[in-house]
Amino acid sequence: MLPPQAQKKMKSWIRSRHLIRSGNFFIFETVEYSTIDKFQDCLKALGGTLICVDPVKKIWIGQHRRVVLYRAKASLHTPHHDLQQYWIKYGSFHTRFDERV
Repeated sequence: MLPPQAQKKMKSWIRSRHLIRSGNFFIFETVEYSTIDKFQDCLKALGGTLICVDPVKKIWIGQHRRVVLYRAKASLHTPHHDLQQYWIKYGSFHTRFDERV
């Protein structure tokens, strides 16, 4: 994956609140493990690394289906990168799966 494509995908995850920034790390939450692989490809293209992937909990999708929520923690050193500025403008402090929101 090329860096412009990776950056575009990361921006879409920021807008959809799948990807947030916590301190110096990016936190990505999803219910599909294949999306974690795509996230890792984007990180590699931008020079970052995936630190860990943890199954957080099971959540309800609809009334009859429970799925596992995965949380990936990544390091992408971007002190003055466009992604950090984009997160400040369009991002959130809580993911879409957070129960506080």
